Amino acid sequence: MSQPVPPPNQPYDGQPQAPKPADGNPYAGQQPGRPQPGAQFGGGAPFAPVAPARDNLALGLVVAFVAALVAAGIYGAIIGATKHEIGYAAVGVGAIVGFAAGKVGGRNPALPVLGGLFALIGVYAGQLLGEAIIISKLPGSPYSVTEIFTEHFSDLNTVWKEDSDFISILFFVVAAVVAFSTAKKTAD
Repeated sequence: MSQPVPPPNQPYDGQPQAPKPADGNPYAGQQPGRPQPGAQFGGGAPFAPVAPARDNLALGLVVAFVAALVAAGIYGAIIGATKHEIGYAAVGVGAIVGFAAGKVGGRNPALPVLGGLFALIGVYAGQLLGEAIIISKLPGSPYSVTEIFTEHFSDLNTVWKEDSDFISILFFVVAAVVAFSTAKKTAD
C-alpha cells in the first residue's frame, strides 16, 4: 500500500488535507467531524483560560496579612540600615498590603478596611524591627534582634514609644489610606 506524499511545508497526519480557501474564510477548509486545533470537542470556540482566584474574602485576608509581614520586614530593614523612618517606605507597606488584598480578595467591602488595619500592623512591626536592628548594632549591645523581640519586647515597645513623634503617626495614617485606596482600585 502506498500513502500519498504531503505537499512541501505542510503537516501530514495520515488524512487528506482540504485545500486552503483563497477567499479568507477560516472555516471553509474545516473537515466535518474533526475539530480544529485549540477548539472544543466537535468544533466550536476555543476553551477560555481559567480565571484567577478572586472574590475570596478569606484568601484575600490571609494574603494581605502575609504581605503586611513581608512589607514590615522590608520596612524594618530600611529603618535599621538608615537609622531613619522613611515615609515612602511606609507608603510602600500600604501599597503592597492593599494590592494583595484587592487582587486576591476582590470587591468585598471589608477588604479595604482590613487592608488598612493590616497596613497599620505592618508599619508598627516594621518600626519595631527597625528599632531592634538599631539597638542590636549599638556598640556593646549583647542582644541580637531575635533576643530583643522575644526577651525584651516590652523594653523595645517603650523605646519605640519614646522615639515616636508626629511624623511616625503620620506614616501610620498614610499607610492605612494607601492600603485602603489601593485595595479598592485593584479590586475593580
